[in-house]
Amino acid sequence: MSESKITKAKSLSFAIRIVKLYKHLCDTHKEYVLSKQCLRSGTAIGAMVREAEYAQSKLDFIHKLSIASKEANETLYWLELLFETKHIDSSSYESIKTDAEELLKLLTASIKTAKANLKK
Repeated sequence: MSESKITKAKSLSFAIRIVKLYKHLCDTHKEYVLSKQCLRSGTAIGAMVREAEYAQSKLDFIHKLSIASKEANETLYWLELLFETKHIDSSSYESIKTDAEELLKLLTASIKTAKANLKK
């Protein structure tokens, strides 16, 4: 499976986890503000990966993946905040954080590859 297909699949799986986390936080903890921010940034990652598929140029592709990378980093912030404020437990936090960090690494690698190919 190519790097782009892996990133696409993992970003969709991650978005699904984020949606389920959002539902859980709303239903169980009645937490709407932080969870909504996490929902927004966590689902935006996959949306930007999908946009990059039909980028108008290599620079546009890099730009879209860079935004996805920023969204992944922002999601890590919201997840940490949810954990530190006791809205999610340690095992849930570590699990979803690991997925977010993996996505961030995939995006970073894709951006570096695209930039290297741009110079050729």
